[in-house]
Amino acid sequence: MRRALRQLAGRRQPMTAAPEVLTELQGLRARVPHLTGAMVASTDGLVIAHLVTDMEPDGVAALTAAALGVGARLTEAVGHGGFRELLVSGERGYVATYAAGSSCVLTLLASAGANVGRLNLEARRAGARIAPLIDGALERPCRAPLPSRPDNQSGITS
Repeated sequence: MRRALRQLAGRRQPMTAAPEVLTELQGLRARVPHLTGAMVASTDGLVIAHLVTDMEPDGVAALTAAALGVGARLTEAVGHGGFRELLVSGERGYVATYAAGSSCVLTLLASAGANVGRLNLEARRAGARIAPLIDGALERPCRAPLPSRPDNQSGITS
């Protein structure tokens, strides 16, 4: 998580996609009955946007990053390719995590009465919409080329 914070601090621009991501999370909450929370976080556990109330979003993001690491290693170990999604079923509900681009995940919290098929369908679509928002916001602007110097001021002696 410290690496993610350093990366964020090293960015030249603030995360401009966060309001658009939050709008997507609000739409997801409206479309999925029994959804109790939603969050987008970096794969390192840094919260980008969330609709989580009864718990600490930073803690959920950190746990999501840990679960993502285990899930990714498991799918690679058994030859099933890269991580796509993870569903954890508890006595009182579900925690579902979906890939959202190359550097982020979408984590949804749902009560036990949730329709898991609907949850998966809507989350996959939302992840596909969120991915370009995040990936575009994380791109650093290109550095301007250094101005050329006149030949006699190049700093090279002959």
